[in-house]
Amino acid sequence: MPLWTIFLIAIGLAMDCFAVSLGVGTAGTAVGFRPTFRLFFHFGLFQGGMTLLGWLAGKTVVDYIAGVDHWVAFVLLIFVGVRMIRGGLQKPGEEPAIPDPSRGLTLVMLSVATSIDALAVGLSLALLSVNVFSSALLIGGVSALLSLVGLTLGNQLGLRFGKSMELVGGVILIGIGLRVVVTHLIG
Repeated sequence: MPLWTIFLIAIGLAMDCFAVSLGVGTAGTAVGFRPTFRLFFHFGLFQGGMTLLGWLAGKTVVDYIAGVDHWVAFVLLIFVGVRMIRGGLQKPGEEPAIPDPSRGLTLVMLSVATSIDALAVGLSLALLSVNVFSSALLIGGVSALLSLVGLTLGNQLGLRFGKSMELVGGVILIGIGLRVVVTHLIG
């Protein structure tokens, strides 16, 4: 498989990372070098890691996971999206619903939710006899880069439009979750 094909696959997989990063950025709670680094690093790491995991898992495990992967992503994205909407509806001075989505369980949930598709891609790459390590590295790198772009753009929108962008970010995450389920159910 040519490198440009792997690159296009990487862009396709990274679109969820970009959209989620855009949504997180609008909340204005992941501002600064460290939160930004944690977010784009983990999104890239999970995308590349799930690609490798899919390659290692084999057909049996992927068939088992394929039946529920869309529901896992849906639940995780809905959970974080609802928390962001709650945060957007809070009055100034109240404790934020998501203090920093680049930390702890929220970061893990977002990373898993955006990288579940990479598991199936890893299996496909193994069946096509391509170099999975360089492919996983490219997929992780593109995902990290697009996450950084999405987060930076989202932060700018959040600074400009304030709390209303946190509501938009939550709706974006819920929309992505719904898209994952609808795409799977429709085919």
